[in-house]
This record gives sequence, C-alpha cells and structure tokens, in this order.
Amino acid sequence: MRFDWKTDIKRLVMVVIASFVMALNIKSFVRTGNLFPGGATGLTLLVQRLFQLYAHKEISYTLVNVLLNAFPVYIGFRFIGKKFTLLSCLMIFLTGVWTDILPGFVITQDILLISIFGGIINGAVISFCLSADATTGGTDFIGIFLSERKAMDSFPMVLGINVVILGVAGYFFGWDRALYSIIFQYASTNVIHLLYRRYQQGTLLIVTEKAEEICKEIYHLCHHGATIINAEGSYAHQQHQVVYSVVSRSETGEVIQKVKEIDPQAFINIVDTRQISGRFYFRPED
Repeated sequence: MRFDWKTDIKRLVMVVIASFVMALNIKSFVRTGNLFPGGATGLTLLVQRLFQLYAHKEISYTLVNVLLNAFPVYIGFRFIGKKFTLLSCLMIFLTGVWTDILPGFVITQDILLISIFGGIINGAVISFCLSADATTGGTDFIGIFLSERKAMDSFPMVLGINVVILGVAGYFFGWDRALYSIIFQYASTNVIHLLYRRYQQGTLLIVTEKAEEICKEIYHLCHHGATIINAEGSYAHQQHQVVYSVVSRSETGEVIQKVKEIDPQAFINIVDTRQISGRFYFRPED
C-alpha cells in the first residue's frame, strides 16, 4: 500500500466533506420525509425505526451502520483495495458520527421536493466520494467487486436488496413513504450515472492514417487494446485504417486529445456501450 501524501490528503479531505454533507442530507431531507434510501443507509434507518416502533429505544446510527457494513468492508479489504477500503471505513464512521450529533433542521415539508432534492444531493455526494476513490459503504463494495472481479452486472442484485428494504418499510410504515423513497432512489441513481463514469464504457471508432501510433497511445493511457481495420472511403476510394477500441467513459476525453495530437485529421466517433462480454481492464483500487 503506497502513500502519496498530497493525493491522499486531498482524498481524505474529500471524504470528510462528503460524510458531513451526507449526514446533513439524512437529517434534513431523509428523516424529515421519513424516507428509506437504498443500500446500507436505508437499512440502517429501517432498523432504527423498527427499534423505535417495537422496543421503544433509540439506537445509534453509527452502531447499526458499522455492523451492517462489516461484511462489505471485509470484501473491500480482501478483494478491492486496502487504501480504498480504509477511506470507505472513514466515510462510513464519520457519516454515522455526524448523523448522531448534528441537529436536524427542516428545509421543506413537501414530500415530493424532499424526495427529488434529497435524492439529487445523495447522488452528488456518492459521486463525489467515488471520485475520491472511496465509497459510502454497503452495496457499493459489492457492486464494485462484481463489476471489477466477476465482470457481472451488479444492478439486479442492488435493485433486489433495495426492493426488500422498501417492501419491509412499506409494510411497517406505509406504502406512500416506500413509493416516495423510489423517487428518491431514482433521482440519486441518475445523478450518479451523470457524474461518475468509471464503470461506463464508450466505443471509439477512429478513422486515421496513423493507426499504430494511436493504438500504442490508447494502451499507454488506458491499458486497453485496440483493433485496426482496413477500410476504403466511399467518396474518394482512398485507403484508410479504422482503430476500434472500447475504453472507460472517464478516459475518452484524454484519449481524444492525444489522438488529435497524433493525427489532427483523424475522424472520431464515440458510441455509448451498453454491455460488453469478455476481458476489459479496470484500474485496480489501491
């Protein structure tokens, strides 16, 4: 586990900020609307409210959240990355502490506004945390593990967990809150999809006269291979080469810049990739 003090301090500050904003969102939006977000946060709030309902006891958010994240944290240490998991543990712990000690204040009582804007803030915080190479815990660990190590689509599993949480919440606390929680989760998921693109792929089709140089640069930047296809232009019937490669969406901007430096006349088409089958390199978490 290597340390780069400048980068690591920056990541640490980002995690502290993310945990604070996440806790504010829980106290000001989620609890005001009695919502149940997905993942470990939603499950923690569900356990707390069930204890209040049946045992008439208030239990610590930090305690429940840490216990629920014990197995996902093990997965992180064992299979994903130690520094990544340590920062995620800090995120989990600080979010719990902030949630327990910060006072809650009501911004609005409108449940629809709470669901939409609470979800937007939640998605922005998760994206901010992921950009610091950490997670908010829970299903994020499992999703990253399945995406990187098993080349599996983790969405059905995460969706299944959230359906169970919402089903239990709807049964005990009312279906209207469960349905509004779906709006919250939908807004959050769309913001993450917009802001964080590491696990999204784009297909590059590059018509160029310098295919070999471009392929070497793609491999140097992204550690992805490429295929060179011989082609003929339909207008002038000139011979060209097409470089075909699939890269992470977060890397496409840098690749395009390098391609333009190598061949200013290159024609580049970027296509959204919905699904890939086969070996695809993901930079390992540290």
